[in-house]
Amino acid sequence: MRLNGVRDKTVSMSTVDADRMDLTGRKIAVVGGTNGLGRAIARLAASRGAKADVVGRTFRDDGSQGIGFVRADLTSMREAAEIGRTLPVEDADVLLFTTGIFAAKTREETAEHVERDMAVSYLSRHAMLRGLAARLGADRPADAPRPRVFVMAAPGTGTLGNPADLNADAATYKALTAHMNTVAANEALVLAAPERLPGPAYFGLNPGMVRTDIRSNFLGDGSFLHRAAESLIGVLGPTPEQYARRVLPLLFHPDLDGRDRVFFNPKAVPIQASPGMAGARAAEFFDAGEDLLRRALA
Repeated sequence: MRLNGVRDKTVSMSTVDADRMDLTGRKIAVVGGTNGLGRAIARLAASRGAKADVVGRTFRDDGSQGIGFVRADLTSMREAAEIGRTLPVEDADVLLFTTGIFAAKTREETAEHVERDMAVSYLSRHAMLRGLAARLGADRPADAPRPRVFVMAAPGTGTLGNPADLNADAATYKALTAHMNTVAANEALVLAAPERLPGPAYFGLNPGMVRTDIRSNFLGDGSFLHRAAESLIGVLGPTPEQYARRVLPLLFHPDLDGRDRVFFNPKAVPIQASPGMAGARAAEFFDAGEDLLRRALA
């Protein structure tokens, strides 16, 4: 596994300073924008003049100018599908998915019988995109650039997963294996969606190790191990705000106009897709997601 991926030399981009960006008149929807990386990105976008709608459970920025809130429990595929039908994205330029947890040491299942990490970190995104893809940016001017979807996980690291075990069978459950299947499924989504859910351009983000709450489900929220791990990550890695400053220019970068299926490492450098993920493997994951989603909604 290569944590930062392999540089994609076919993609070159100019440098844009987040402090110099003027996003007046632009709109971003951030699924997972109420906490962690999503919140930091939404807040920075709003500070630069954009309108940011955030989706999540608990709104922490009430009264903040430019930030709207849509409440949703994304462990529920029914709620995710409803967000896909109703989230106002017709005037949005960018849709960003940052929702995610880490699989628990003992398998957890939602009321819809989906392994909890898979539900939050991948399948809810798939469910929402079924309703959002065709509507994203549809009411913007005819000469506006193609709307963009950014999917945050850990693409380009060589994780190929197992689409045949998307729901992490209880008999063979291992937390790391289950979580890495969400990583693979999200990379596959970026590669398969242009044909399966056409309209936007799709991109993948690998933020690397940033101090957030994503590992609390695995390490035990507030436990000594959890606090120690996050403290170490906080010393070695960027803060959510620092990462937001790296990635915000990327989300609106003009050099991405006309491009699709590009992935980016923690420093917002273009990287290649994981070898073996494109084509049939990505299609298998997408089909497995469709099947699991149908069963969850039945």
